[in-house]
Amino acid sequence: MTHPTTWDIGEKKRLLVFQRSFHEHTLRMRVVLSQLPLSVCVCISALLAWLFFPATLENPLFLIFLASQAFLLALCVIIPWHRLPFPSFLTIPILDMVSIGFAREGALESLTGLSVLVVLPVIWLCASGLYPRLAIAMSFIGPLGIVWVPLFVRGSFTEQDLTKPLLFPILMLGIGVSVSVLTLSMVRQQRALEQKDDALKEALEASTKQERLLNTVMEALPLGVVAVDGDGHDILMNRRQRQTHALATPPGNDDPNESELLVFDTDKTTPLPSDRRPVRRAVLGERFTDQLVWLGADKEQRAFTASARPMVDDDGKFAGSVVVFSDVTELVNALTAKDDFVANVSHEFRTPLTSILGYVELILDDPTGLDPKYRRQLDIVRRNAERLLTLVSDLLAVRSGQIVIQPHAVDVAELIRGSVNSAEPRAAKAGVRLSVEVPDALEAHVDSSRLSQVLDNLVSNAIKYSPDGGDVVVAAWEDDDHVFCRVSDTGMGMTEEEQAEAFTKFFRAGAVRNSAIPGVGLGLPISKAIVEAHGGTITLESEPGQGTTFTVKVPA
Repeated sequence: MTHPTTWDIGEKKRLLVFQRSFHEHTLRMRVVLSQLPLSVCVCISALLAWLFFPATLENPLFLIFLASQAFLLALCVIIPWHRLPFPSFLTIPILDMVSIGFAREGALESLTGLSVLVVLPVIWLCASGLYPRLAIAMSFIGPLGIVWVPLFVRGSFTEQDLTKPLLFPILMLGIGVSVSVLTLSMVRQQRALEQKDDALKEALEASTKQERLLNTVMEALPLGVVAVDGDGHDILMNRRQRQTHALATPPGNDDPNESELLVFDTDKTTPLPSDRRPVRRAVLGERFTDQLVWLGADKEQRAFTASARPMVDDDGKFAGSVVVFSDVTELVNALTAKDDFVANVSHEFRTPLTSILGYVELILDDPTGLDPKYRRQLDIVRRNAERLLTLVSDLLAVRSGQIVIQPHAVDVAELIRGSVNSAEPRAAKAGVRLSVEVPDALEAHVDSSRLSQVLDNLVSNAIKYSPDGGDVVVAAWEDDDHVFCRVSDTGMGMTEEEQAEAFTKFFRAGAVRNSAIPGVGLGLPISKAIVEAHGGTITLESEPGQGTTFTVKVPA
């Protein structure tokens, strides 16, 4: 291994001097570099005079020129210009003009044209950007003095002698003006660039702060967050999501693709197809909320809900998506325990209720052994016991996800009229006006008792959630082999968040919980299960304070 020599180090330093931008040097170095072209030209002139015109070196004016140039270069090197007033270095190009005047007279008969060297101090003055008007004036006055002062010193001259050399200072003036204009333009550009540079630095600093804040927030979130671009590549992932990804990574596979991750359906055992996996759906541009999946295997398996929102670029085109994973294992386990508890209690209720109904029916079957007064009371007992048994059965059916229906030909219009007639006493008591908009007949192949249960529940809710009175309209019609039933009210209404949870078991809106309106939050889930068992759908539209509209759609 060879070590750099002193010459190598010096050479590198010299290269660095010329590789730097001019404005990156110190003021002293900039003054030296500005004087250096003229000093080089002076050395070449002296060499030419020594080689071809040795008599010129004996001319005292030419020697004053050489000595003054050496002296001025020494001043450029020695003087600490940064300690003096900033424009003080402009004395050097002005003195250069005086020195060039001596050169012109000292070599007038040998080295003609030495006065052209004045272009260098003219450029220096005008390119400095300082006192531009004075610099332009000096670019004319200096060369003019070079050609006129000798005439005045000799004392004999004519008008022609004065006008003959005027082209030279005019030419220098043109050069000075051009250099000044270019310099001022460059100064303006430099200032504009500096302003842009400052703005970019501020923007970069603000962006860096925002990035640090974003990273801090992302790392502090109890949620897993991953951002993907339009091609599905991860561009951002926080600590919690890295843990979630590690949970879904198969053993022995350090870099699995999306289809290889351990992602299962709600049954915890069925692997989700690739096109139904949250990240894949997000890459395809889907927008979804709270998709329930299970990640991992065996005892480490955990439940997550995934939500995705797409990102778009300035042209509105899909540019990626952000997916958020939330660990809901404890919540899912709690809901499962609650469902198991409800199912167990319902099972325990079914046996005594069945026994009660059996004995009540045995008593009612005796036409002579029962007083009519007691028969009416037993009828009430039987009707409520049947209702309670139906509710228990529905709870078990909802728990298992199975609602048994027995479709047959039914006049849906008649079912609606019967449901409304049954609800009229409650509506009158609540100050609610009931109205029906149905055709005379509306045939459909449905389970009449189940559909009546749905209608009774929707009409009952419309009355119940209109505590200040109002209007309830029940309408029905047929369209494209489907029967539609709509129940609209002008009651309390629901927020968007409450609408999203309306068909969840045991859910009750905040305003309802704070009121004295009775209920357990099972009517809508059971109604939804009945409608879906028919192959239909039930939807709702609502605004707080404006009312709610439920629409049931079933095949005719």
